[in-house]
Amino acid sequence: MRKPRDLDAELKALTEKARSLKERKVRQLGELVAATGADALDVETLAGGLLAMIEVDDPARKESWHKRGQAFFQRRTRDAARGNGSGNSGAQTSSGSSASPGSESGAT
Repeated sequence: MRKPRDLDAELKALTEKARSLKERKVRQLGELVAATGADALDVETLAGGLLAMIEVDDPARKESWHKRGQAFFQRRTRDAARGNGSGNSGAQTSSGSSASPGSESGAT
């Protein structure tokens, strides 16, 4: 005879995992803002720049931002590998983020 599934426990575990992933995403976005130097901007300017980026429909411009973001993370990875963490100031950023790195660097 099969053991019945505890759906309430499974739902609770999934809810906790979703909450954990959301917290991780928010923390990584904060680290990204600090790593790019955008934390020097006031909150309104940063928000306005991000909103303007969302409104852009030009694929060439978005691709340009994407490439610039890739170069940023590749440079940080090379610097970290060369320096082994010495001489690196600022927040440590995980490069395993989703599409946000390409879209957040180079807002104009």
